[in-house]
Amino acid sequence: MTIPKDNSQLENARRLRSEMTPHERKLWYLFLRKYPVKIYKQRIIGRFIVDFYCASAKLVIELDGSQHYEPQGMAYDSERSAFLTALGLEVLRFSNRDVDMDFCGVCTQIDITIQKRL
Repeated sequence: MTIPKDNSQLENARRLRSEMTPHERKLWYLFLRKYPVKIYKQRIIGRFIVDFYCASAKLVIELDGSQHYEPQGMAYDSERSAFLTALGLEVLRFSNRDVDMDFCGVCTQIDITIQKRL
């Protein structure tokens, strides 16, 4: 299945790639960037831009800041996850706190999930 892409999001995706949050930078530079399987940052899927995407494992990795725990953010995340799941993608969500307090655990969970889905 071809993953749809909304090209109107290209500029926004480029901006997000150059302005990653501190938690996204930490995960990218300390783990995902050198992972043996290609992982993309700020990838467009449909009308959404996901934090990280591993095409070969059909895996989306999302880091959630405080706005994701407000009613509007939770509704948006639910809609987004439903769309991504319908495409056959698995969505892994971690809070920024997870990245701060259990970085090794986050990396281990990502690794296990990728290996399982390859």
